Amino acid sequence: MSIAFERKRSRSMEESSVTEPPKPQPAVGPFPGPAPAPAPEPSPWQPAAIADYGMLGDTRTAALVSSKGSVDWMCAPAFDGEPIFGALLGGLEAGQFVAGPAGPAHLLQRHYRGNTATLETTWSTGGARLTLTEAMVAEVSGALLPTTLLVRRLSAHGGPAAAVVRFIPRLGETHRVPRTSRRARDLVCEWGPLALSLGSSEGCPLPDGEEETLVVHPGRPVTLVLSVAYGEPLIHVDPEAAWHLVLEDERRWEAWSEEVDADIPFREQVLRSLLTLRLLTYSPSGAPVAAPTTSLPENPGGIRNWDYRFAWPRDASIGVAAFLHAGKTDVALNFFGWLLHASRLQRPRLPALLTLSGRPVPRERELRGWPGYSGSVPVRTGNGAAGQHQLDGYGWVLDAAWVLVQGGHRLYSETWRAMRGFADRVAASWAAPDAGIWEIRDDAAHHVHSKLMAWLALDRALRIGATHRLSARQRQRWLSARDQLGTEIRGRGVDPGRGTYTRTYGSADLDAALLVLPLIGLEDPQADVVRQTVDAVRAELSAGDPLVFRYPPGQDGPEGGEGAFLPCSFWLVQALALTGRCREAVDAFGALLDLASPLGLFSEELDPASGAFLGNYPQALTHAALVQAALALRKNSPTRNGN
Repeated sequence: MSIAFERKRSRSMEESSVTEPPKPQPAVGPFPGPAPAPAPEPSPWQPAAIADYGMLGDTRTAALVSSKGSVDWMCAPAFDGEPIFGALLGGLEAGQFVAGPAGPAHLLQRHYRGNTATLETTWSTGGARLTLTEAMVAEVSGALLPTTLLVRRLSAHGGPAAAVVRFIPRLGETHRVPRTSRRARDLVCEWGPLALSLGSSEGCPLPDGEEETLVVHPGRPVTLVLSVAYGEPLIHVDPEAAWHLVLEDERRWEAWSEEVDADIPFREQVLRSLLTLRLLTYSPSGAPVAAPTTSLPENPGGIRNWDYRFAWPRDASIGVAAFLHAGKTDVALNFFGWLLHASRLQRPRLPALLTLSGRPVPRERELRGWPGYSGSVPVRTGNGAAGQHQLDGYGWVLDAAWVLVQGGHRLYSETWRAMRGFADRVAASWAAPDAGIWEIRDDAAHHVHSKLMAWLALDRALRIGATHRLSARQRQRWLSARDQLGTEIRGRGVDPGRGTYTRTYGSADLDAALLVLPLIGLEDPQADVVRQTVDAVRAELSAGDPLVFRYPPGQDGPEGGEGAFLPCSFWLVQALALTGRCREAVDAFGALLDLASPLGLFSEELDPASGAFLGNYPQALTHAALVQAALALRKNSPTRNGN
C-alpha cells in the first residue's frame, strides 16, 4: 500500500494537526481618520497574509491557496458565485480544503511551473520533502469533463512524508452543510443544483468535516480530484486521467505564452501578469473580473471592504489594450463581444460595472456574522458603485477600440454602432459632474481626469471614424464637443500658480489618475504642464518613491485611510517613460516588481510602511498597469532593454 490512512474523528477544526499559517501582522501605515473599532476576540485560526496566497484558476472561477496548502477561498460555479471555501473571510466555519504536511514543516520552495498556471509548493518535514502540485484545468471544451476541475497531487522525495487532507466545504452566507453520499470511491457533496465530488488515487475514505493523515511514499504520489457541477450531471474523473489533463493544460499555457512578443522588457514578470489577467477573464462570456475576491481590506480592521467580483468596462479596457499591445488579439475580440451583449439594454449609457454575464450588479449588502479578514468588517457582496455616473469609462473603452483598429482590425458594424452611441453620449453629457474613476461615495464633482477621458473618447471616436462609416453631421458634433472640452479643461483644470492639472475644477488637490496625461494627446508629453503635473503627483502624493497614493489621504468619505495605490504607481512608470525619463522609469519599475508577492502577484494597494498587501487580490487593474508600464518602456527606451 502506498498510503497509510488514519482517520481523526470527532476533532474540532481548531485542533487540526496541520501547521496553521502565522497570524498576519497588521499593516502599519499612514491611515488617517478615526481609529477603527476594537477587533473581535481573535479565533485560534487566522488566514495567511494576503501576499502569501497563490491563485489557481480555470477562467471560470479561482481558488486562493496559502503556503500551508490551504484553499481558503473559492466560489462556485463562477467568480461571483457563493463561496464553498470561505475561511479567508468567514473563519473555519466557512470551509476550507487543506492538502499539506501533517506536522511542523519548513517551506523550501514555491513557484508556478514555467509559464503555466500550475502551482508547486515543497516543504521539508520529518527528514523528507513533501511537494504539492496543483492546478485547475482551464480547457474543458470538446471533452466530457466537469466545468471546474481542481487537481492536487502530493508527492514525497527522500523518504516517506506525513501529510494531512482536510475537506470541509460550506456554502454561502450561512455556511450550509452539504448533503453527502458515496459514489463508487468518491465523496459527493450536494446543495440543490450545486454538487462537488472529491476523489483520490487511493480511494477517498474522507467523510465531510473530518480529516485524514496519510503517509506519502517516494514514487507513489497521491492525487486528489475535486469536480464541480452546477445544474448539470456531476462528472467523476479518474485521478490519473485528471493529472494528465493538468499536464496537457500546462502545454497549452506554455504555447500561449510563446505567442507573446519576445522583445517586451522584464518579459518573465509581464508574462505572469498576462497569465493572471487571462485567468481572471471569464471564458463563457469574455468578461474580465476585477478580482476573484470580496472584502479584503484597504485598511485592516476598518470598513473599506468592497466586492470586486464583477466586470468594470474601464478596468477591462485597460487590460484589453495591454493584451493588444502584447500581441494577444483574441482576448480583445471576446471582450468587445461581451460588452456589446452586456450594454445592449442601457446603451448609449455605459454602466460603471456589470456582472460577468452582463446583468445589473446586485445591490450592496453585508454578510451577517462574518468576522472578515483580520477583523475587517463588514464583509460585503454586491457593489453600490454600480449606479454611479462615471464619465471616464467611455474614454477607456473607445481607446481600446482605437488600439484594435490601429492593429488592423476593422470594427464590426454593431461594434462601431455601439462606439458611436458612446461618443454621442459623451458629446451630450461631458459638462455634467460625475463620481470619477475612484468612485467617491459623495457628491458628484467636475473631476479633471474624467474630463480628460471624455476628451479622449471623442478624439478616439474621430480617429476611428476616419476609416469607418460616419456621417458629416456626427463628425462635426464630436469635433465641436472635443474642442470645447479641451478649451474648458485647459482653462478650469489647471492650477495657474503651480502650472499643474488638478483633481477637480477649482481645487489645488492632485489626483494620481492624472499620470495618464502623457497618453491622451490633449497636451504634448514634453509640455511643461505635463512634466510638472507628473512631478507634482510624484512628490506630493508620494508614499515612498515609486509608490503613490491615488489622492490626498482622507478625502473620499469613508472612515479610515488606505495604502499606496499600485495601479497608479505603475502609471508613474509609464508617465516617466513617455516624458523621456526612461532611466528613472526603469529604476521605478524594478523597485515596484520587487514588491510583488513571492509568486509575482499584486493586490490593489500596499502599506508603504510594512509592505503588506491591501485590498482585493490578485487585482486585474494592477497587473494591466504593470503590462502597460513595460510596454511604455519598450516603446520609449533607446535600448529597449529593461534588464
